[in-house]
Amino acid sequence: MRIIRALWGSSHPGPTLVVTALSAGLGIAAGLEGWRIALLAAAVFFGQLSIGISNDAIDADRDRAVGRTDKPLARGDVSLRTAWIGAIACVAVALALSAPLGWGVLAGNGVIILSGWVYNRPLKSTPLSIVPFLIAFGSLPSLATLAAPTPSLAPAWATVAGAVLGASVHLTNVLPDLDADRETGVRGLPHRLGARVSTVLAAAGIVGGALAVLLGPVGGDVSRVAVVSWVLFAAVCAVAVFTVVLAAGRAPGRTLFRLVMLSALLLAAQLILSGGALRA
Repeated sequence: MRIIRALWGSSHPGPTLVVTALSAGLGIAAGLEGWRIALLAAAVFFGQLSIGISNDAIDADRDRAVGRTDKPLARGDVSLRTAWIGAIACVAVALALSAPLGWGVLAGNGVIILSGWVYNRPLKSTPLSIVPFLIAFGSLPSLATLAAPTPSLAPAWATVAGAVLGASVHLTNVLPDLDADRETGVRGLPHRLGARVSTVLAAAGIVGGALAVLLGPVGGDVSRVAVVSWVLFAAVCAVAVFTVVLAAGRAPGRTLFRLVMLSALLLAAQLILSGGALRA
């Protein structure tokens, strides 16, 4: 249990659970059967576990150098060897769970996992640090539609919505660690842009994603947008504005990142309540 707790704490549990819930919501929006939704969510869950654990394994020395006592690997709660075994095992489980849903899901989840690992090293400290997030989150809607009995890629608007949401996640995810990252030489895109510019761009991405989810399912015909979709769109926009206001007041970066995660769940809810918007 000690090892399991340490690995779970190293997996970035919050984002892992949000992305898993998002995949389940996309499965519902795609009209998948219950067992397909469950299998899809489990496959994504283990893939996200692998990304989180490998991230902390790579950063263990850096986290130890800046006194990150919240990191199990930096504290020495579990060995790096065990962490790497756990991360690789999670990849194997994620791909094994993907396979029954078809080659498309297997390949798509593989791309998402690979994107996460490539971010962890080598892109995390480069201006291209945002690229893996664009690819991974942009692929999530297609992961749901490829899991259907008649697989297909998600509509372009869903891919765009996922990609810009991924950009927003990246731009705010690193905000709590900007100072520590600076001390250890991490210089990804958000570090180069700065906290305030990153937050404004993240908020713009949230609104852009909300617009895509609002208008995409109805082919851009505003008259066909359901009332509940307008309500959720307004809620997402309110979260985006609140995020910028908090950033101007120098709110903790962790709060801003959680607001972006909330936006992701609201967008998933909007897709679900719009009546199977991702169905072929």
